[in-house]
Amino acid sequence: MEGEKVNFPIEVVREKFPALSLTDKGRRRIYLDNPAGTQVPQAVADAVSRCLLTTNANLGGFFETTIAAQQIVDDAHAAMADFLGAASPQEIIIGANMTTLTYHMSRTLGRTMKPGDEIILTRMDHEGNVSPWLQLAEDVGLVVRWLAFDEQSWQIEEAALATLLTDRTRLVALNYASNLTGSINRVKALTGIAKQAGALVYVDAVQFAPHGLIDVRDLGCDFLICSAYKFFGPHMGILWGKLDVIDALKPYKCRCSSYALPERFELGTPQIELMAGLTAAVDYFAELGIAAGDGSSRRARIAKAFEASIAYENPLTQRLIDGLSAISGLTIRGITDPARVGERVPTVSFTVDGIVPETIVRQMNAENIFLWSGHNYAWEIVHQLGIPAEQGVVRIGIAHYNTAAEIEETLESVHRVIAMLRQERC
Repeated sequence: MEGEKVNFPIEVVREKFPALSLTDKGRRRIYLDNPAGTQVPQAVADAVSRCLLTTNANLGGFFETTIAAQQIVDDAHAAMADFLGAASPQEIIIGANMTTLTYHMSRTLGRTMKPGDEIILTRMDHEGNVSPWLQLAEDVGLVVRWLAFDEQSWQIEEAALATLLTDRTRLVALNYASNLTGSINRVKALTGIAKQAGALVYVDAVQFAPHGLIDVRDLGCDFLICSAYKFFGPHMGILWGKLDVIDALKPYKCRCSSYALPERFELGTPQIELMAGLTAAVDYFAELGIAAGDGSSRRARIAKAFEASIAYENPLTQRLIDGLSAISGLTIRGITDPARVGERVPTVSFTVDGIVPETIVRQMNAENIFLWSGHNYAWEIVHQLGIPAEQGVVRIGIAHYNTAAEIEETLESVHRVIAMLRQERC
């Protein structure tokens, strides 16, 4: 298969992930549940364990473990600054998860808004970048304007955004890539239009971060959020905020806690052991960049890692799309044109006429092929497309540790399971 011809060290990569070699009653596992959370390299687990066993202390003291713990916290912020292309570690806010951080920042931003102000939300976003803003609008009296995605391009179109912007628009919340359709939005162009209207831009990059290099300064947005457990790290959320923007905000915080950046937005005792794992996850990309041929700065190595992984993932994605497209009555909900494979991440969702998605997934899960059904919190997408929310889609998500053989085995299973379910209906 073409995907295996790419100069990508797939065997070296797979050796770093202990979970990939696990079996259940002698049966191999195929992990295609990656949009919901990836497996982790051994180095990430080791870093978490090492922190808990050797540097387990709270911050702010003068003894060895607390000093070492502070270094872990500082290292994690520096690592994510490199990962996102931030100007400073001060711009990196680390917390429990994307949704919690977005709720926190939405309330903080709400202090700057007044009744009648407008915010724009998209029909393409994960609910974690919708509900916090909807509830803020209800609390403050904001006007919500909805931005639909184009069902031909599967993207948010610049012209559609431009028609919604007014001099009352205070914020545009949009996503980098969809967790259901896989489509990548032209975030830089959309941000430019929003900024011309004077609006803040809040970008959900959770689904894009495992599959492409993020450069927050180039994008021009004000906030960007992602989740470490989607890019081979521990369960954490990371929010980048442009320094002059977050420095002007008054956060919700304890009176006696630090007002420094980013601490003023990081509530309570940090998850120090998970921060150790976060740094290890970023360094995993840097090591992959070295294997792919770049040995300069960590940021440059990360960029090289994504260059190599994209070249590896795209053919696998297209093979999956082509194989699914050959099944009559199956509809892929997203970009299928081979010429546009670079405009999507390797998350492929589909429905089949007359078959409930869960029945397909249950059969495939029983074969130890891990994938999901349902709306997957893409609540607005399923409603725009007229898909019953209680059923949703079948979602298959590739990561760069998956192989061509796994894709072929998965396609064979999909074909066989659908044929079996159709026969049972007869």
